[in-house]
Amino acid sequence: MQLRSLERSQRTCDDHIVVAMGDPRTMDTVSENGHARGIWLDHDDGPLPLAAARNAGADAALAAGADLLVFLDVDCLASEGLLGCYVSAAEHPDNRSALLSGPVTYLPPPEPAGYDLAGLGRLRSPHPARPAPPHGTVTAGSDFDLFWSLSFAVGRATWQHIGGFCTDYTGYGGEDTDFAQTARAAGVGLRWVGGADAFHQYHPVSDPPVEHLRDILTNAHTFHRRWGWWPMQGWLRAFEADGLIEYDRDRRTWVRS
Repeated sequence: MQLRSLERSQRTCDDHIVVAMGDPRTMDTVSENGHARGIWLDHDDGPLPLAAARNAGADAALAAGADLLVFLDVDCLASEGLLGCYVSAAEHPDNRSALLSGPVTYLPPPEPAGYDLAGLGRLRSPHPARPAPPHGTVTAGSDFDLFWSLSFAVGRATWQHIGGFCTDYTGYGGEDTDFAQTARAAGVGLRWVGGADAFHQYHPVSDPPVEHLRDILTNAHTFHRRWGWWPMQGWLRAFEADGLIEYDRDRRTWVRS
């Protein structure tokens, strides 16, 4: 579905790379599409190497000469204007050394025939926790905690200055918060790009996401070791309320109950 959404883009991809984390079905789908190329990342079992996968995709794109990297998670659809708006924003001198983030709409369940790509605009309802400037405008931001890696763009030099995603993180949660904090510490800016809309496809989730408890707790400890404060605090408090974890005040750390 994501491949089909990008085929409708007002600006075509110069190089579309899909990273397959140990999943031959993904490689087959990409090969059948013909408009993208697959990059294989070995993975047998355990938490998905999401940070390493993003780095691998970026490395492949940069090796092919890319000047602007656009990241889009596999469960997200691209609006027709996503690529063009990111490119336009990146061309402005004020935005060249910044993370560029577009609005994200969380879609309702699809109809039996799936999502109507031509009608995605009618479902547009950007997540209220993040800025969503008018189409064609760019707003400077300062709250890096709002950064999500599911849809963003960054220039070659800025990506290299940040150093990519920290591969100490595996599985769900924390790696994008770490990336944003690394960018902030490196003096990189944050911009909200109107019109660079992505649409997150519906899939059932739990709240809090207990199926990812192990990953979240492990990654939260990694983040705390690197930055000195706890990320994902809403989830950690929810897990605590459900009796799944507790805060050891003597050791100043979260532990399984």
